[in-house]
Amino acid sequence: MMIIDQLYKEAIEKGPICVGLDTTLSFLPKYLVARDWSDGEKITAFNKNIIDATLDIAATYKVQIACYEALGMDGLKAYSETVKYARNKGKIVIGDVKRGDISSTGDQYAKGHFTGDFEVDIMTINAYMGEDAVSPYYPYLKENNKGIFILQRTSNPSAGDLQNLVVNGQSVYQIMGDKIEKWGKVFMGESGFSAIGAVVGLTRPEEFEAIQNQSPHTFFLVPGYGAQGGTGRDIAEILKKSRCAVVNSSRGLITAHQKAGCEDEGFAEHVRKATIAMKEDILQWL
Repeated sequence: MMIIDQLYKEAIEKGPICVGLDTTLSFLPKYLVARDWSDGEKITAFNKNIIDATLDIAATYKVQIACYEALGMDGLKAYSETVKYARNKGKIVIGDVKRGDISSTGDQYAKGHFTGDFEVDIMTINAYMGEDAVSPYYPYLKENNKGIFILQRTSNPSAGDLQNLVVNGQSVYQIMGDKIEKWGKVFMGESGFSAIGAVVGLTRPEEFEAIQNQSPHTFFLVPGYGAQGGTGRDIAEILKKSRCAVVNSSRGLITAHQKAGCEDEGFAEHVRKATIAMKEDILQWL
């Protein structure tokens, strides 16, 4: 079974929830902040508690490497330990690293995130340099059961400055969608989806529906839920047609204890409740 088939299966069985472990020190409860540990150790403990509390209700975890790189070697150790912990629990982990380079540099990015200390199951990449920025990952998709999510239509406010430009009758993001479908044909799984998927934000539902119709074999990683304004209703029409996506929430979930005023060891239960509420918000429309 290919990694995309496993992710599809998890999204069906547990719900299409991706818990984003985009963890910064400001998110930690006070009891952890007070510990005589390094910052990386505190973040690792925080993440492990959240993983344990949401194992049965999350399809996957997304770990944004920038949050860890900012803390230097201590942070990168926390990234590595977080990823390993989730994978050892049998969970699919998405490394949100957004790499995008060609030739030997792309080869090293692939090796760095599909093997060794930072090994994940799926990684995000930026393919706006063309297929040369994608092809370094092909051997890992074939031989190591890995996957990639390519940035297509992102959720940030200025994305349209470039992605909505029209070239020969198509927007740039539509052209990228065609490329993703084309590149993915040789990596098709039993589920009907390719190991080459796409990142499409939830903040523009009408565009997302058009993208889905254009890309029937593409599985989507969907940011934009919660803190960025997306709701379950926004993705309802997409998931009614096909369970073709996992929806990510980061801040909206992993700061749930702060909204509840909980600063002690019970913080992860509030994250669990927020994750359940997100799952219910999405599934109620299906």
